[in-house]
Amino acid sequence: MTPQECDTAAMERALALGAEADRSGEVPVGAVVLDASGTVIGEGRNRREADCDPSAHAEVVAMREAARSTGSWNLEGCTLVVTLEPCLMCAGALLQARVSRLVFGAWDDKAGAAGSMYDVVRDRRLPYRAEVVGGVREDEARRQLRGFFEARR
Repeated sequence: MTPQECDTAAMERALALGAEADRSGEVPVGAVVLDASGTVIGEGRNRREADCDPSAHAEVVAMREAARSTGSWNLEGCTLVVTLEPCLMCAGALLQARVSRLVFGAWDDKAGAAGSMYDVVRDRRLPYRAEVVGGVREDEARRQLRGFFEARR
């Protein structure tokens, strides 16, 4: 499987996790962490409401699971695949975990920290940076988010 095919397949799972979040009344964001071979080692979906935890974003939940499964906080060589461009908190967590690559679906012009509003993930002033691939299955990710927010307006 090519890296692009692997990214697309992982985004499929992230979108399914986003749909689970939506059904639970959470903002529909899903994330998976892949090891260097492309195997899923962590999954997450937004759980802020369910856990009463402001840090329970899909990315953080997925990285926590990946760290537990590897037995290390250091996720160097791993890829984080998420349906929405990470916020500042999640971008910082990604860098602290040493995630090597970020793949996301929809850009977040209001709070994105991987190229749209900020570019924390690739900031050369920081000691660690990650490769960024944005726009993978963007239309589907955007539709999922738009549907959630339109239903609440």
